[in-house]
Amino acid sequence: MQEDQQFLENLVKALVDHPEDVKVDRTVDEMGVLLTLDVHAEDMGKIIGRSGNTAKAIRTLLRVVGMKHDARVNLKINEPEGGRGVVVSGSDEA
Repeated sequence: MQEDQQFLENLVKALVDHPEDVKVDRTVDEMGVLLTLDVHAEDMGKIIGRSGNTAKAIRTLLRVVGMKHDARVNLKINEPEGGRGVVVSGSDEA
């Protein structure tokens, strides 16, 4: 397991109530590294945070880890089965 993948997994497991359901997949392409995160449906709110602030903070930390290895690291958070279908964006539109 790569350092960025291990970092994300450890970070997310510390935040959620169902650490056994945390799954991180890593793919590399011409755009850089893509980490795909799957968590238990009940833990989505903890990972996204109010107004997406927790997700933004996790992405910032991953960029720092990536810079250490000259890699561009992106994070995709998958909507879990049975999720509420809430779309998280960078805007504050209601």
